[in-house]
Amino acid sequence: MLKSQELPDCCYHQNQPSLISPETQTPNHSLYLSNLDDQKFLRFSIKYLYLFKKSVSLEVLKYSLSKLLVDYYPLAGRLRTSREDDQKLEVDCNGEGAVFASAFMDVSADEFLELSRKPNRSWRKLLYKVEAHSFLDVPPLVVQVTNLRCGGMILCTAINHCLCDGIGTSQFLQAWAHMTAKPNLDHPIKPFHTRHVLKPRNPPQVNHTHHVYTKTTTDVVVDMNKYLQSQPLVPASLTFTPAHILHLKRQCSPSLKCTTFEALASHTWRSWVKSLDLSPSLNVKLLFSVNVRKKLDPEIAQGYYGNGFVLGCAQTNVRDLVSSTNLYSGIKLVQQAKSSLTDDYVRSMIDLLEDKTVKTDLSASLVISQWSKLGLEELDFGEGKAVHMGPVTSDIYCLFLPVVGSFDSVRVLVSMPESVVEKFEYFMMREFSDSEEIINGDCEGFLAEENGLDHVINKL
Repeated sequence: MLKSQELPDCCYHQNQPSLISPETQTPNHSLYLSNLDDQKFLRFSIKYLYLFKKSVSLEVLKYSLSKLLVDYYPLAGRLRTSREDDQKLEVDCNGEGAVFASAFMDVSADEFLELSRKPNRSWRKLLYKVEAHSFLDVPPLVVQVTNLRCGGMILCTAINHCLCDGIGTSQFLQAWAHMTAKPNLDHPIKPFHTRHVLKPRNPPQVNHTHHVYTKTTTDVVVDMNKYLQSQPLVPASLTFTPAHILHLKRQCSPSLKCTTFEALASHTWRSWVKSLDLSPSLNVKLLFSVNVRKKLDPEIAQGYYGNGFVLGCAQTNVRDLVSSTNLYSGIKLVQQAKSSLTDDYVRSMIDLLEDKTVKTDLSASLVISQWSKLGLEELDFGEGKAVHMGPVTSDIYCLFLPVVGSFDSVRVLVSMPESVVEKFEYFMMREFSDSEEIINGDCEGFLAEENGLDHVINKL
């Protein structure tokens, strides 16, 4: 058994890492990235971690990846600035290859599962770090497969967010798993590469107000983002079963119908704001990802794996958000933000992003990204589905994660300053302390990992 939360070091195999190039020659050209793709807010890699009880041959994984990169050839290229505009990014589809590292770690799958509720810094050992001078020098796709003592494996991937959104990464990973497990069958979905469907209009027509963004020249009175980043952060991880989600929804029924995301996002936003003791008059925002593939006219083609989402923005002042007796007002704000995302609104947003002094307003915002309901946890390379799926690290951006084995449950993961994380957990859990259907066992129970309800309430 592990004696601490820290993982042991990886032992890399010889001649690591290697570059996996497409199996056959692929188109050599520059791939245009849309204004949704190359905004500065997305200039990072999405880092996934999968735990499997049984490993798959490294040579099989490499071979299937090289075959898949024939279809997903931009992921084997390299990012660069455009020759016409040094503020604009594009992909040099040169077939250079994806980074693939393999290693061994002296830990079992069950031991890792014991730690899996909350990422810690030692998990970074599970993803090969590319030494690079800048973001542009990191290949769009980096993979590490770590074999475990028990015969299992951990697969970590870093996929550049400028090339793929959550739906796109899920599509790519499902295709890789499919090609590995069923090499003689065609892809379920063929990738759609071109981003010109999201080109700005000429001249730009910004005919809506976009509260998601602000000018870089704007003076910020309160910058919660900087404050949070300056503190020692610890992750809060809380799992909501269908019974908990139904309990949240019932606060507003029958007068207001809402989705799981709307109820849980509103509850998380309000708990986050309450825990930070902000000024009652401060304007706070909830920014959340919304898939707009089917909201545009014409709709974006099936197989589009680029960024086909925009951020919805709900906003109000602290007083109105925290003083309401239930989630009704917060849910209404989330619903209004979603309904405003029409074709014309999204096109206006794309045009606004032609102005490179515009940036995402994170000054007093909680950002929620939804990884649940994307099928990310369904990955199967032929030896069974993952027993854990989540991020490599936790950050101040909140993730709604899938729960392996419980499709309708959601795990909320967000990092907060150590001084307020227990308050956040308390406000997230307080709604359920008197709920009979939960206390009497109609579900498995609310999990505040490693921090039970009584412990938190007593400490506060």
